[in-house]
Amino acid sequence: MLELTTRDHKRLNIIRVVGRVDAATYSELEAKLQEYMENGNVHLILEMDGTEYLSSAGARVLISTQKALKPRGGRLALAQPSERVREVLDLAGLDTLFPIYETTVAALASE
Repeated sequence: MLELTTRDHKRLNIIRVVGRVDAATYSELEAKLQEYMENGNVHLILEMDGTEYLSSAGARVLISTQKALKPRGGRLALAQPSERVREVLDLAGLDTLFPIYETTVAALASE
C-alpha cells in the first residue's frame, strides 16, 4: 500500500510518501512525479519518513526523475528519509545523487 499526499509551497512541491514503494506501487509514485513535471514543476521534495520500503524499481523512479529535472534547472530532494530508505540509497551508492535533508524545513530552506 502506498499513500501520496502533496503540499505546494511557493515554487516547489512536497510529496509525502507513506508505505512501500515496491514492484506493485512504484508506478503510482512515477505517475505523480510525472504529473508535476508535465505541469512545469521542477523543484520537488519527497518527504520519506513514512516510507517503509524502497525497492530497486522505486529507486529507478527517483533516478529517472532527477535526470529529467536537471536539464530544466530543477532537482529532486529527499527529506526525512526513513532508516530503510537511507540504507537502500547508501547500499546502492545513490546517496550522492540526491540532496538529502534531515527535516523538511531544512529542505525548504535550501531552495
